[in-house]
Amino acid sequence: MILDEPSEGLSPRLVLQAQEIMQRLRTRGHSILLVEQNLQLALSVADEIYVLSSGRFVFQGTPAELAKATQVLDQHLGVSDAKIA
Repeated sequence: MILDEPSEGLSPRLVLQAQEIMQRLRTRGHSILLVEQNLQLALSVADEIYVLSSGRFVFQGTPAELAKATQVLDQHLGVSDAKIA
């Protein structure tokens, strides 16, 4: 399944519902390609993270690896590692 910004324009309650649906789909063996700016949502459903900047991959790894990639977090995502823990 491909999802492009599924949380955009949704109320927080609907974002949580979308998150639960994606997590349920994953546990049933479905693959999801998610393009999302809501970092917390993406991290909650991702096995693998890719960060693009100006059309180039600047990071590829697991959510745990991203939490340790402080330069990527700061420079490309504008967050500190404390915000994704």
